[in-house]
Amino acid sequence: MTTEARAATISDDEIVMRASSLPELDGYPTVDDLLERIEALRTEFPDLLTRRRVGTSRLGEPIMKYTLGEGEGEGEGRRVRCLVVGGIHPNEPIGSHTVIRLLDDLLRDASLRERLATDWHVIPCIDPDSMRLNEGWFDDPFDAETYFRNFYRPPGREQVEWTFPIDYKQKYFDATLPETQALQRVIDELRPDLYIPLHNSETGGAYYYLSPAARDLAPLLHRLPAELGIPLHLGEPEAAHLAELAPAVFASGAAEDAYEWRVQNDLDPVPPGAAGQSSTSYASRYGTVSLIAELPIWRTFGADDIRPSGSNYADLLRSAGESLVDTGTQLSALLERVRPLLTLDSPFLRSAEAFVPGMSRAGQHMVERSRDAANDREATVAERPMSVVWMYRLRFGGALLRALRAEVAAGSAPVSIRRAAAELDRTWTGWLAQREADEQPQGIPVTAVVGVQYGAVLGLVAHCADRIRTREKETA
Repeated sequence: MTTEARAATISDDEIVMRASSLPELDGYPTVDDLLERIEALRTEFPDLLTRRRVGTSRLGEPIMKYTLGEGEGEGEGRRVRCLVVGGIHPNEPIGSHTVIRLLDDLLRDASLRERLATDWHVIPCIDPDSMRLNEGWFDDPFDAETYFRNFYRPPGREQVEWTFPIDYKQKYFDATLPETQALQRVIDELRPDLYIPLHNSETGGAYYYLSPAARDLAPLLHRLPAELGIPLHLGEPEAAHLAELAPAVFASGAAEDAYEWRVQNDLDPVPPGAAGQSSTSYASRYGTVSLIAELPIWRTFGADDIRPSGSNYADLLRSAGESLVDTGTQLSALLERVRPLLTLDSPFLRSAEAFVPGMSRAGQHMVERSRDAANDREATVAERPMSVVWMYRLRFGGALLRALRAEVAAGSAPVSIRRAAAELDRTWTGWLAQREADEQPQGIPVTAVVGVQYGAVLGLVAHCADRIRTREKETA
């Protein structure tokens, strides 16, 4: 049997079966747990799984890449190269379980390896330092207070995903992080056919970013969450410029496309705080096909309900935008008041300083969108712009609260900082209660979200590998 024929035998039915057959999972592994489990697999399968150091984190931790399949099946044509990267956003740990499951299945199932005929290159966690700052909620991901009080999202210029270099018109960025440099070198060296950075979202339903060349994957991407009891996210997209390939499936675009969209819509193409381009945008220079499967921690009511809501969409946009401007103004004033008294350059403070000013800008953009005649229409049930407001308030109001509490814990906080922390805590706790009432979030079983992401990874390879080999034969 040829490699091409074998690859075609991974059916969507089998992928769904595998995605639905995961053992029960509870919470998310810490960075140390993740790395220990991958190392245990390498020890158990030393002839199949190898590792190589590809970089060093900002706090000095080695970053390893694991390789499975290189050299197998020689003489049957070039094997497809697939790069999978976990922890690319440190508050998104679903991919930690996905990495473990993927490697475990591939190592234990020779038939699966043979039929996929792919060289797998896996970086379990590209930003271990930052992911450790989220570990306080990994054991109890569905308790909203635990989650948001222990949440950490780096500023754009400290995110691996958004610090790839770019030089396009007015947009220039070359302040790449050590972790970004490591991933960039891997991408440049491998020129992967397929690239899968493992992300997850927060609330709503499942959605995806996919290279248009793989749009035939969309039916499977819809089927997987449906089989595992997860709604599609049919409400507000993350960005207004995203092109839709299918419901909840958006085209992976290049940074240049986003730049031109902003120019066409009279927006600053390089807004304050902008960093570089994304890893998928960078990898696209090699013709790489990419997939991002965004699975939420919580489902929210009506996430996939496209029936009329009885509310005007422009009114919802305007109200949410005004709320976000008010929040940004309030938190900016508090930050300005306490900033001269702060002594710690903590990652939480840097996060607050980066994102708090952006609240008002994001809110103002929503207000401006409300004036667009196209938005003067009835909203669907799934379209709830206030979801963005809750996210900003609790994530980045929480970052400022963590910064203030760090000062208190260090024993360096004057009474004004202690009082500011108590004041913000009361406000933040009120926001949390309002979010619970408004969004009605329900935790999605960890096993289900990991199953969908794992199935999506297998699906991309099964759908694209044969096409990649055929294309290369035709152009040889």
